[in-house]
Amino acid sequence: MSVIPDSAESAGRSDPQVPAAENTLRILSYLAGRPAPVAASAIARELSLPRSTVYHLLTTLSTHGFVLHFREEHRWGLGTSAFELAGGYTRQQPLARLGRPLIAALSDRLGESTHLAVMSGGDVLYIVEERAPRRPALVTDVGVRLPAHLTASGRAMLAVLPREQVRALYPSASAFPDRTGLGPRRPAELRELLREVRSRGYATEDSEVAAGLRSVGVAVRDQAGWPVAAVAVTWADEERDERALADAVTATASVLESRLKR
Repeated sequence: MSVIPDSAESAGRSDPQVPAAENTLRILSYLAGRPAPVAASAIARELSLPRSTVYHLLTTLSTHGFVLHFREEHRWGLGTSAFELAGGYTRQQPLARLGRPLIAALSDRLGESTHLAVMSGGDVLYIVEERAPRRPALVTDVGVRLPAHLTASGRAMLAVLPREQVRALYPSASAFPDRTGLGPRRPAELRELLREVRSRGYATEDSEVAAGLRSVGVAVRDQAGWPVAAVAVTWADEERDERALADAVTATASVLESRLKR
């Protein structure tokens, strides 16, 4: 006699209940994390899936516009329906909604101004700003854009991006706008700075956006490891324990990461 597992037993299983749906989402996530379209054989290899399964799912996704087949290149990339999903994600502002209370709590805990920013081309765009009382005025605010290579938030995200994408954003010295005369001005200088960020685990900025102000920033990654945002704190050029500030920012970024992945 067959036995149908009850809900408690089913809830304890780690295997996906709908393998096709699970594999479809894995393929979309994999494509979203690639800097360019990829071959179906690479998808099958990287995800440990049978080629026949990958081709079947890609064909179905293509029919609904979620992927595109670049026939001349024999590669697959995300389609317009995936872009529409991204647009809906942007309109619903989940990053700002989830991040706002965390950024406010971080500001209260540190007594300094805190921010949440996203990458937009070679800029960072601030989507949440929490001003601490009786602290210096800042140039950042919701909707403000600043050069990513000058800000702690931008450097934190650039350090996580594929190196090929960083090279595309900063191909020559002309791609490095200046604000205070400080900061990297050539691709080689930026590469060295980002190596330091990866080694340290957080990004810093000292008077490169506004004289006398310092910042620490930490990237927030999605399930594919892509930097979707960065949490940062800014304070006046005075005695503060940078490592302690970085630990607090890192903790907030980790909480936001976990909430985005639920």
